[in-house]
Amino acid sequence: MDHIARGAPPDRASFIDLFTPKLITTLRENQGIAGLKADALAGLTVAIVALPLSMAIAIASGVGPERGLYTAIVGGALVSALGGSRFQIGGPAGAFIILVASTVQRQGVDGLILATFLSGLFLLAMGFLRFGTYIKFIPFPVTVGFTAGIAVIIFLSQVRDLLGLDLVEGGGGSDGLTARLVTLADGLPSIDPVTAVLAFGTIGLILFLRQLAPGWPGMLIAVTLGGGIAWGLGLPVETIGSRFGEIPAGLPAPRLPDLSMERILAILPDAGAFALLGAIESLLSAVVADGMTGRRHRSNCELVGQGVANMGSALFGGICVTGTIARTATNVRAGAWSPFAGVFHSLFLLVFLMVAAPLAAFIPLACLAGVLALVAWNMVERHAIAILMRTSWGDALVLSVTFLLTLFRDLTEGILAGFLLGTLLFVHRMSQSIQVSALQPFVAEDQADGAPADREAYEGGAADPSVVVYRISGALFFGAAANVSAILDRIADRRQAFVLDFTAVPFLDSTGANAIEGAARKAVRQGVRLYISGASPEIRAALAAHGVKPPLAHVTATVEEALSLEGDREG
Repeated sequence: MDHIARGAPPDRASFIDLFTPKLITTLRENQGIAGLKADALAGLTVAIVALPLSMAIAIASGVGPERGLYTAIVGGALVSALGGSRFQIGGPAGAFIILVASTVQRQGVDGLILATFLSGLFLLAMGFLRFGTYIKFIPFPVTVGFTAGIAVIIFLSQVRDLLGLDLVEGGGGSDGLTARLVTLADGLPSIDPVTAVLAFGTIGLILFLRQLAPGWPGMLIAVTLGGGIAWGLGLPVETIGSRFGEIPAGLPAPRLPDLSMERILAILPDAGAFALLGAIESLLSAVVADGMTGRRHRSNCELVGQGVANMGSALFGGICVTGTIARTATNVRAGAWSPFAGVFHSLFLLVFLMVAAPLAAFIPLACLAGVLALVAWNMVERHAIAILMRTSWGDALVLSVTFLLTLFRDLTEGILAGFLLGTLLFVHRMSQSIQVSALQPFVAEDQADGAPADREAYEGGAADPSVVVYRISGALFFGAAANVSAILDRIADRRQAFVLDFTAVPFLDSTGANAIEGAARKAVRQGVRLYISGASPEIRAALAAHGVKPPLAHVTATVEEALSLEGDREG
């Protein structure tokens, strides 16, 4: 059995405390009419931002724009109603574009719906098993690396619609990077100037409005204006209507996906990838909201809410749901008071779908491609990349490996490889941080007034060359056990007794305990007495389980007590 000693107390929060949605918590606070008005205004603001984004992300993912709206309406409402974050806004996210497009290409839209439903079940299980506590341990360079990789792939997937290229393979989102670059290069002679001007005009207008009027919905204004110009001038550009037809004015009837065992087994890897990325993205977004507001989210409750939201989205024909950082930040800045803001955001999108859906058919795909190009640019954390690349070779390596694997192999492989490499670097750093140092005797002028009388015993024992006192500082775990064991073997040679001070050891695993047990047995064979002092009750229990207890070793509360016992034995 792997005995582990920890200094932190166990989490004693009850099940109800952990999984009560933030919506219920805020209802208990009696927000009143003023709070509801603030939430309604914030919800409208976020809906204006989410409207073009939801359609653009769905189109880039290889499905119809209406599925992006279904996702934001159904999934967004469930995330806010059942999640563990006060300000989280759920909906389709750019980070999923590559995974969703790949799944659609291999499994079809029905396979995508099933994968989304199963990912919801996985997220439910992760939440109830309290995995949310551990997902936050994913290293920062990993998140920066795979986010940058996703951003590059998103941008490349939009080049076709940005420039109006005539591509033979259709710009599929799951092709390898090299093949995609070759395809784009072959299609460059077919650039359509009208489409390119419309796309880059959209980008320019959004950037201009950000500087001139940051509070205005730049994306919606640019897309609406672009659609009006294309319709008014009769420009020969591809639109939502020409590629996908008219968007249905309302939600479809809920329908369960095909749950046959053969189909489930075929789609499990995709569902697992959706759940992993969804958990990471959602909790990152919740952390951002916490940093902006000073609130604290419930990570495991958030995963449960995300799970239900993905299942609900799939029932209505939507795609993957996750917490979205940009829309969540917009929600906070707009003055949201509670999760009702997210519910209002979904209701406003539903009103648009029911009233104005036919107008979406006039939106040029070049305008939506311009929106996604800016989304991709904003996803790249350029400042963080610069810091990581110049301050730590280890973090730079983790970032680079994650980024390159995401680009050239697969998102899931990039995350797992980056996490594994980051873990190995952490173990290496921790193993280098542990110290075994000799304690020097106190001199009289350094003693505090009223020092205990047994300091004399400590000084006398420490001055005795046949007795040594060594303090272990740092976590004594498998990564550091070999080094500590080698040092202890040398200490035990030609000594009468030695004392190991565990006061500065916060953590001990079974490998570390086994190393101490080996040193203790060697000491006994050589006639050397071993004292263990200052260990916490948990560490004492772990050592005792491995046999480090009388008569193999003497356990004392302090170094002074150990030296006093040794002095009495000699006397």
